[in-house]
Amino acid sequence: MILDKAELKGFKLFKRGKVRDVYDLDDKLLMIATDRISCFDVVLPTPIPEKGKILTRISLFWFSFLKDIVDNHLISDNLQDLPPAFKEFKETLSGRFMLTKKCKVMPFECVVRGYLSGSGWKEYKASNSVCGINLPRGLVESSKLREPIFSPATKAESGHDENVDFNYMKNKIGAEFAERMKNLSLSLYAKASEFIEEKGIIIADTKFEFGFDGEELILVDEALTPDSSRFWPKEEYAPGGPQASFDKQYVRDYLESLDWDKTPPGPVLPDEVVTKTREKYLAALKIVTGKTI
Repeated sequence: MILDKAELKGFKLFKRGKVRDVYDLDDKLLMIATDRISCFDVVLPTPIPEKGKILTRISLFWFSFLKDIVDNHLISDNLQDLPPAFKEFKETLSGRFMLTKKCKVMPFECVVRGYLSGSGWKEYKASNSVCGINLPRGLVESSKLREPIFSPATKAESGHDENVDFNYMKNKIGAEFAERMKNLSLSLYAKASEFIEEKGIIIADTKFEFGFDGEELILVDEALTPDSSRFWPKEEYAPGGPQASFDKQYVRDYLESLDWDKTPPGPVLPDEVVTKTREKYLAALKIVTGKTI
């Protein structure tokens, strides 16, 4: 079953994001991971079959694995814990939903980079820095950094997210919370990277989101998925250019080969790209969790 949109008639749609459809259950949220894929902050018209189930399983694994560092918004992923009225949507929801706490989400994506790639590489080529952090000269694309760096970005509901420096973030939300989010992000990245590198994956970069559950700052949205991270096979790593990956970089590379200005509407993906992307997501699931769908 491919799920492009989660249409739950009779229930209040709280938000339709780039990938997730969120329903308001008064004191809780129902987050549903669809099979939509977003690249360059544009939702493409072609879904990736079962992508939402893969993302959900990976996030559930990391939420459990990283809970000793910071709590998260997950209440349950069990269908039996949903209100009885959702029984008719069992097929739609199975394997791709999370019942979560209703949090006040902070307006920044907390990006951690251990390697120089993507927008970070483009910025470095222009300024020898990333988000205001000066880096050594002479680095090449995909270089490993001396230590991971924190490079926040603004969150855009539509259009493009924007990389900003840490001082901008502190000025917007206050130094205390900004420092807390930075330290948590670096700690989460360090633990996850050490764990998964032993299984053969390099986490080149990733992004976290945080929100407040009352007075407590917790991890929300997703965690260390192929949508929010660059996963590289360790045995193939070779700095000096783009890397093989287990994430949506394959789709980005295809889109870069087109005459497309990265504004909506996005191009339709050919079957070969869809199939290969699904295979990469499934490979990531297997390596991270040891399981498949």
